[in-house]
Amino acid sequence: MSDFFHIRLQSSLSKILPCWREEDFSEEMPLTMLQDDRVSFQAAFRAGNAVRETIFVRASAPDALSLCVRVIGLVPVAYPCKPWYDDGYYTHTPGLYPDLLRAPKKKGDLIPADAIPGQWRSLWIDVMSSPQTPPGDYPVTLSFFSENGAPLGQTQKTISVCPGVLPPQTLLHTEWFHADCLADYYGVEPWSEKHWEIVEHFLEVYGARGMNTILTPLFTPPLDTEPGGERTTVQLVDVFLDDCGYSFRFEKLRRWVALCQKYGICRFEFSHLFTQWGASSAPKIMVWENGIYQRKFGWDTPAAGEAYAGFLHAFLPALIEEVRKLHIADRVFFHLSDEPGEDQLASYEQARKAAASELDGFPCIDALSDYCFYEKGFVSHPVVATAAAAPFLERNVSPLWVYYCSAQDTAVSNRFIAMYSQRNRILGVQLYRFQIEGFLHWGFNFYNDMLSRNHINPYAVTDCGCAFPAGDGFLVYPGPGGTPEESIRLMVLDEALRDLRALKLLEQLTSRESVLALLQEGLSEPLTFSCYPKEDSWILGFRNRVNQEIMKKLHGIRP
Repeated sequence: MSDFFHIRLQSSLSKILPCWREEDFSEEMPLTMLQDDRVSFQAAFRAGNAVRETIFVRASAPDALSLCVRVIGLVPVAYPCKPWYDDGYYTHTPGLYPDLLRAPKKKGDLIPADAIPGQWRSLWIDVMSSPQTPPGDYPVTLSFFSENGAPLGQTQKTISVCPGVLPPQTLLHTEWFHADCLADYYGVEPWSEKHWEIVEHFLEVYGARGMNTILTPLFTPPLDTEPGGERTTVQLVDVFLDDCGYSFRFEKLRRWVALCQKYGICRFEFSHLFTQWGASSAPKIMVWENGIYQRKFGWDTPAAGEAYAGFLHAFLPALIEEVRKLHIADRVFFHLSDEPGEDQLASYEQARKAAASELDGFPCIDALSDYCFYEKGFVSHPVVATAAAAPFLERNVSPLWVYYCSAQDTAVSNRFIAMYSQRNRILGVQLYRFQIEGFLHWGFNFYNDMLSRNHINPYAVTDCGCAFPAGDGFLVYPGPGGTPEESIRLMVLDEALRDLRALKLLEQLTSRESVLALLQEGLSEPLTFSCYPKEDSWILGFRNRVNQEIMKKLHGIRP
């Protein structure tokens, strides 16, 4: 490496800014992984050129490993955090920050990247093992070349593969999938063949990154919608009304289920039967009536009215019969209304009664934080904000799901662009610690502003129109050709889920008590959703210790 060109390796938890100084880089730590696992690291580079130049990178590793190298792009962050931020943010000011992961078109085996005068730019390197990868140390080599092919420098990272194959993920994980946003952004007709093609591209990434449960739009989900407003119709169920009453066709739902299962997404949470924040109204439902396709229900339909109750009594038995035919009756969840408050207890109770007789025996999950909803038996599977989980944990509520969103902006883990990545990754350890069954988040690909008044371009607007801290609304960007581009935040979240799986494997080999003891080693306070180590080195070191313990138990090999 010459004085002209500088390379620094960093863990996946760093967010490397163009203006970093040498002292901002942290010391490298060993990277270990299991078989059938993934680890990631970053390579930052800075050239002394006077003008922008395209450089090229060649990545190589032994055949037992596979590599994926992407360029980290900067995105605009106009709203990084709320005024009452804590010390879990690396920036509090608007600017351009690293998040987007882009796979540029290769030139042979060379990956192009822009070298900007006086700035650090970075590469994201994923290293994947297989169940057949022999344990051992493997070098990953990165070689840099100028535009004319002259060598600029080379660096190497050793990856240690430990024996032990990660078990399948048992956590139920959903990031709300917004099919309407894909139709809107790409300008295609909902459920046209082109739309199905785009949806499939996004589902493939969804399943590959540990999401195994999916919001299924039986009707256009009544979420993040202005009262009286509408989102683009993405209704999977065709509804017909004639003199004989309601009838239903489920061809689109069958196609959706088959497509999801293709990518390992085998649990289905049906879209909410009532509007958000209190269940005051029916969702938008389009119906074929007298040969005309029109909105039959919506904001002007009282949730507790006879018209909608009559519809539910016709629809829900037909739906349940269909899910039994699809052999997914034991893998579905129903929603009533999202995030009801204590002052909306009465309207939520009415909604529950309207659907209760039809949904008997099926789990009902809703995001809520008031214990009284669970105490009164209105919801069987509460989904609780991590900042409000204490009353549920103290009472040993099981099964328990948790979520976070823009409101969980201090103390607890989250994944805003302006947050340190350790705050994202610690989630896996926390989910293990409290034996959480499911994790829910509202934004896999939400490309609207607040209340869906307008559509946005997420490459230009990362905060839903300055409504929520940047990054809250989506984990993937809508890339060219209808294919998603991933983010740093998605990859770190995937690492958190892999941490959870590694902990489950160690528990199988030892006991839950011994894993909890290992988890608590060196900590002055019990680990909770709001109290946890804040150092990157702790998370990386802990995962290395877990891998080493697995190796020791499997083969009697001491580190």
